[in-house]
Amino acid sequence: MSDLTWRQVIARRLARSHLLDPAPRTRVADVVRDVGLIQAQVLSAAEIGLCLRVHGITVADVRHELYQRRSLVKTWSLRGTLHLVPADELGFWAAASRGPKPFWEAREWLAKHDLTPRRTRALFDAIADALDGRCLTRAELAHAAGEERLRSGWGELLGPLALQGRLCYGEPRGANVTFVRADQWIGGRAEVDPADARREVLRRYLRAYGPAKPADFQRWSGFGGDAPRSLFDELAAELEQVRVDGTRTWLLKDDLGGFDREARTIRLLPQYDAYVIGFRPREPILPDSVEVHVKLDPKGRFESVTGMSPLVVDGVVTGFWRRAKGQIEVEHVVPLPRGRKRELQAGVARVHEALT
Repeated sequence: MSDLTWRQVIARRLARSHLLDPAPRTRVADVVRDVGLIQAQVLSAAEIGLCLRVHGITVADVRHELYQRRSLVKTWSLRGTLHLVPADELGFWAAASRGPKPFWEAREWLAKHDLTPRRTRALFDAIADALDGRCLTRAELAHAAGEERLRSGWGELLGPLALQGRLCYGEPRGANVTFVRADQWIGGRAEVDPADARREVLRRYLRAYGPAKPADFQRWSGFGGDAPRSLFDELAAELEQVRVDGTRTWLLKDDLGGFDREARTIRLLPQYDAYVIGFRPREPILPDSVEVHVKLDPKGRFESVTGMSPLVVDGVVTGFWRRAKGQIEVEHVVPLPRGRKRELQAGVARVHEALT
């Protein structure tokens, strides 16, 4: 069994997350694929996170990929949360996220929403019919489908259609989000077996965030019950055990390298960034003083460090940043290492550049 240090793991995860070497502009969708999607419940944060990983692009370029080229799609996915998804893998991620037993078929979900299986199918079909050839706001969709609950910003009744690959977000209309038929927005999609999709998601997770344990994968994926442990068992022949500072973890046998990089970089990451969400356990990147700061922050208290915008120095969270009146303010919890002020300035400049 190989022995690794967290310093080595941090460097590999930074590299796999395209935070050491940003990807070429031609690989925007591939970057989203490589990091296991980019959470987009706050779209502006997702846009910045993608810009940091792709050389020279701006928020306007990300929106072009979403609404003109449509190489990316905004939709519900892992953990029941909004993500940016490569358009050519919409069916794959939908299948993996819903799993073999979709939650909207469960008795508890039906009772909660005062639905029966028959009424659920009728509602989903009414939503799809309402969107046929149209791009509708929540209010317009609620009126067209005859269901006022569709006005809810939580999307309880829209998420299931997204996880069937039938619905996704369209281009915003002013301050209002819109919804479209996925088949008409990006074209047809291939049917994917949910069990096969979940096995492939585990492989991708280990490439991006390994080495890892089943519990790490469960928190990242949101797959409930015994699914994460079962997936590790199903892929046992493909996995290799390694120790990270004495803790037993797993990697793919065909992907044991990448631990020879130096984790030297300074990045201002947005809220809900893929690197932070994917990093389990969090202790190696959260010094005690930073953890205390997170627990005292109103956002951090309820959403942990993922809900904050971290300053990351060599893969470790050492402070936080925010935008105020067009300027970026950085708060250091751990002092910036001597001689690295210029690198910090470059990190600030990259965020400014992304927002232009």
